[in-house]
Amino acid sequence: MIRRLGCHPARPRPGQPRLAAMRGFIARPAPPRLDRSRIDPRPAMLGNDTLGDCTAAGIGNHLHATAALAGFCIGVDTSDAVRFYARSTGYVPGDPATDGGGVEVDVLTTALRDGYALADQTLFPLWGSADPSDLNGVRNIAAGLSAAYLGVQLAQADMWEDEAGNLSPVWDTHGPPGHGDPTRGSAGGHCLLLWDYAGTDDTDLVTLLTWGTTQKATWRWVRSRIMEAHGLAWRQLHTPGSLYPVGDDWAALVAANDAYLAGTG
Repeated sequence: MIRRLGCHPARPRPGQPRLAAMRGFIARPAPPRLDRSRIDPRPAMLGNDTLGDCTAAGIGNHLHATAALAGFCIGVDTSDAVRFYARSTGYVPGDPATDGGGVEVDVLTTALRDGYALADQTLFPLWGSADPSDLNGVRNIAAGLSAAYLGVQLAQADMWEDEAGNLSPVWDTHGPPGHGDPTRGSAGGHCLLLWDYAGTDDTDLVTLLTWGTTQKATWRWVRSRIMEAHGLAWRQLHTPGSLYPVGDDWAALVAANDAYLAGTG
């Protein structure tokens, strides 16, 4: 099975929204486990088998996941993701030379400013970045903002497939030998979502949404591979209090996004 990457190294931008402003949200103890096994987040490939559009596909799948948690479906198809990929990265459809992937912060900035256009509506996320080494914060993003939007540095060993084209059932830093280079970043950068987790120990499993399916990994794999972490909130889909943080935390997120937009002109 063909799986493309497409996430550039993390590149912070001046004034980008930070979830640290949401002190009561990001710093509180995260739930010890987050079980969503009975909810189908509807992960879709969204073109990431032929294009390096994982950053655009990740936003589309975040919409799917957010809608699933609220008990409804939202239509995001490959053409939507490719159209946004072109808008956010400069990709020209049909020109492989322009298929160079994207910088997550720049892609999120495009979504904030211009929206993520679907067939019948355009949706505008609020977003903020977290310290990628703060796994408690990453868990709070997954629990409170439907899924964590991550940039990871994959190893060639993570891309190993069996004869049927399936990835390893569990990504871990201690994989079996003979599966390729285990060095972080030896395969390249990728954008994916962290959806739920069975516990918080290094060997406990998390569920990732990528390449149109769910992928299990250990927390020590996440700790080894993660390079950036972001939370997205869709106020057109939910009001504060139904899924998202409320009060001062919500106001801080709105203010951080408004200030960033004003600064980017």
